[in-house]
Parts: sequence; C-alpha cells; structure tokens
Amino acid sequence: MIISRTPLRVSFCGGGTDIDAFSHNEPSGGRVVSIAIDRYVYVTINARFDDSIRVSYSSTESAGSIDEVKHDLVREAMRLTGISSGVEVTTIADIPGRGTGLGSSSSVTVGLLNAMHTFSGHNPSKEQLAEEACRIEIEVLGAPIGRQDQYAASFGGANSITFGSEGVRTSPIPLSEGIREEISSQFSLVYTGLTRSASRVLAEAPEDPEDRLSRLRKIRLQADEAARLLESGDMQSLGELLSVAWLAKRGTSASVTNPQIDELYDKVMKAGASGAKLLGAGSGGFLLVHGHDGLRDRLISDLGPEKRLIPVGVDLMGSTILHGNGQ
Repeated sequence: MIISRTPLRVSFCGGGTDIDAFSHNEPSGGRVVSIAIDRYVYVTINARFDDSIRVSYSSTESAGSIDEVKHDLVREAMRLTGISSGVEVTTIADIPGRGTGLGSSSSVTVGLLNAMHTFSGHNPSKEQLAEEACRIEIEVLGAPIGRQDQYAASFGGANSITFGSEGVRTSPIPLSEGIREEISSQFSLVYTGLTRSASRVLAEAPEDPEDRLSRLRKIRLQADEAARLLESGDMQSLGELLSVAWLAKRGTSASVTNPQIDELYDKVMKAGASGAKLLGAGSGGFLLVHGHDGLRDRLISDLGPEKRLIPVGVDLMGSTILHGNGQ
C-alpha cells in the first residue's frame, strides 16, 4: 500500500493573477505569495486481487474499467500514470469538501499523482507533480482555474510563485523557526459556513472587464509587497495587507462576496483583527485573519463554535510519501 500526504495552502496575495488569461498577457506576468499549511489530504492506493477498480471518497465507486470511474481526478491521474485496473484508491482530508478556498482539489490531484507514480515504481519531482496536476485540471478537465494551488501543494513551505507565457517559477521564501511560530500564533482560519465551486466563480463573466483588469494589476503589485514583508518577517504589515488585498479582490466578480461574508468580515475586524481576507475564488470557504493578544478567544466568543477557527501552521515538506515504495 502507498500512502501520500499533501498539504493545503493559504495565499497572502496575488490570487487571480495565476490564471493564464491574465499571466500570459501581462508584461510582468502573475505572482502569488502563499504558504502550505499543516492540514492535509491523504491518498492511499493498493493492489486488488482482481482487475476491478474501487474508489472511496465521500462516495464509494466500484468500476470494471477506467472509463467507468466517475471521480474525474482519480480517473485522469490513473490515465496519466498508466494505471488501468486492479487498484483500490481512497482519499481522506483533514478539512473535507471542495470550495474551502484552501486549494483542496489541487491537493487531491497532486496527492493522487504522487501516490500513483510511486505505486508504479517511479519517483516524480515536485515540479513534475505540479505540472501534471495543472495538465489534468486545466487542460484535460477544462477547469477555469489558476496554477498556484498545484505548486503550493507539491513544493510545501512558503513560496513566491510567478506565472507567465514561459511557464511557472517557484521561489522558496526561507522561514526561520521564529517566523513560523509567529505565523502560527498570529494567523488564523475562520470558517464562513459556506462552500462554493471555485470554477463557477472564476468562470463568471465580469460586469466591467476593464475594472477587473485594473484590480488584478493592483493585486499583482500587492503580491510583490507580500513577498517583501514575508521575507523580512514583518507579520504585522503582512496582516494589514490582507484587508487591502480583500478590498481589491471583492470587486473582481459579483460572486466573490455576499452579505454573510461581509457580516463575518466586519465582526472579525471589530473583534480586533489587523487584517482579513477571504481565501480562494470567493463566495465561501475560510477567511484568513491576522491579529494579536487574545483575538482568537474573542472570535470564539463572538462567533460561536459553528465558525471553526484554525491556527495556521506551516508545512515544510509538500506532497510526500508516508508509506510504501511502489512495485
């Protein structure tokens, strides 16, 4: 049996500029500054005694051939890695469900590829995993998404990731133990109670294309600033930048926010947060919140237990194999 573990991610700034339609047409390309977090997707793959295929996730499938597999990410990862039959595949996540804004679909794809390549006796590089995950999600399945999540999940740690017509470049940002502790103590995830389809939000035509392009250019510049602040360890200014980024992002599409999200954001800021933003494409998932001195206790008291609050810990390994060496 092979077991892979792949982190989820949070992005500080730059989301939206990793989409090809922007990054391939802007002279400076796109840029995202993000960290992989210590919340994971686990994938197992094991040989079966017959040629059937069994897939377990929120549902369970039994298929006689690869064409009958309904889980599109499992099916296409099997095709890409050359596995056609006789396996059982399971996926389990620390934070279940799509639409959380944490890049979970891409983490599943990267984890599937890592486990399946290893099962087949191969040792893929982190760049290969990210590139192949992008190929499956964007080129094969046609999802109108960007390329940041696949690289964050594969590489782990903190990264400045740039995007353009010549490809994707991942530049690690070193984090001392002290900075990682500051991130964990000062940044939190707050669940909105809502989930959404990132593809649906991203595919929505903007009401004002020129305004959206202007906002994305601002977001691209904010990513430059976020990289500088993370490299220098200025967590206070990085936290404050979250709100600036959110003001730019919320106007990129009518579906990015809604009254429930706006109300939650206002409550978080009134509780003493120095900055906050909605993660992912919008319309649901988690807020990334920065603050000090009892903010988490105040948020738990003010928001109630249904708004799950999670400290942000940093994963340094990226997608990794926990068990098994392949065939």
